[in-house]
Amino acid sequence: MIKVAVSACLLGDKVRFDKGHKRDSFVVEELGKYAEFVSFCPENIAFSSPRPSIRMVRTEDNSLRIISNKTAEDLTQVLDEHARAELQKIKSQNIRGLILKSKSPTCGLMSSKVYLENGFADGKDDGVFASMCRAEFGYFPMEEEGRLCDAWLRENFVMQLFAYDDFEEFKEDAKMGKLVEFHKSYKFLLQSKDEKTYRELGQIVGNHEQKSFDEILLEYEALFKMAISQKSSVSKTRNVLEHMSGFIKNFLDSSEKQMLHAQIDDYVAKIVPLVVPLSTLRLYATKYKVSYLLEQKFLDPYPKELALRSEIKSTK
Repeated sequence: MIKVAVSACLLGDKVRFDKGHKRDSFVVEELGKYAEFVSFCPENIAFSSPRPSIRMVRTEDNSLRIISNKTAEDLTQVLDEHARAELQKIKSQNIRGLILKSKSPTCGLMSSKVYLENGFADGKDDGVFASMCRAEFGYFPMEEEGRLCDAWLRENFVMQLFAYDDFEEFKEDAKMGKLVEFHKSYKFLLQSKDEKTYRELGQIVGNHEQKSFDEILLEYEALFKMAISQKSSVSKTRNVLEHMSGFIKNFLDSSEKQMLHAQIDDYVAKIVPLVVPLSTLRLYATKYKVSYLLEQKFLDPYPKELALRSEIKSTK
């Protein structure tokens, strides 16, 4: 099971300011089949529940303060201390991803409302805890539940989450030969993110400078995690599909080739979802025993039961 840290209210815990929750069905019921959750809520630990609501205020010196909506008390230091404690807690749990509550002054990712001291709105920013997480984790699978309603963002997040976990598991017994195989299996998934980065990763694995394996692994890890954090696109995915089809073209007759390319065109035109041409590619790769394709993570980047590629809107 993949460990994922999640805002407690999204798991159904009654920790919000009004003693309510914001249980998220995708997180709990779908992702929950494959993940073990580590809950957190700095606000609840700091102020308990129910509690007066809070807001983020930008002061004249451009600093962000946390102010009670009921008493106007400055609660910045208290919340900051508990947020740092929660950050250390989830870090110690060997988590692979993070899902935060949108719009929260604590957990929102660039969705937390900011006010001026005169009460007027001043745009949006990261919440207190979200800001700490962004600074701490870098290229890490991190999203807020509001954005996960978007099929494209959801598919990209889950793909990143499982690829991140796959690399962390690989590191447990990493060797040069295994790194070569790992990189080989991620060829098309990486190309669907960024072709240039895929080639740079290949140069690292090639090790023309004869570096130690520890150096290579560190370089590869940093660039790999950056690559999988990027979003896919229709054009990049089309290139991958066309490239994959090249591995089976010699086995197909003209009508089969025409059908496959028609499915790819229909995918690009958003007539059919990605799962359609992928299923056809898998069918032919299985029939003709094209092991190179069948070993590609791009075919199964996460459990198929999540069915994220069955939605037309999962690609942009």
